[in-house]
Amino acid sequence: MIAQAIVFLVIIQFIIGLLFSFNVISPRNDFLVQVYNSINSLLDPLLKPIRRLLPDTGAIDFSPLVLILALNAVIYILADIAI
Repeated sequence: MIAQAIVFLVIIQFIIGLLFSFNVISPRNDFLVQVYNSINSLLDPLLKPIRRLLPDTGAIDFSPLVLILALNAVIYILADIAI
C-alpha cells in the first residue's frame, strides 16, 4: 500500500537525518546524501503543507510525526472499510 511505503520513507528519512546530525555517518558519504536528498524530494510535497500549518517550534520539526499519524489513520480507515 502506498501509505505504508510513505510511512517507511518518513522513518528512513528520520533515521538518516539523525545519523547525519550526530556524525555517526559522514556527510561526505555521497551515496547516503543522494538517498537522503531523494527521499526529501519525494516527501517534501507532503510535508510542506503540514509545516505551514504547524507553529514554528525552532529546531524540532513535527511535520513527519503528523504525516505518520495521518497516514496511519488513513490505513486504519481503509482497512476498516475493506472488512
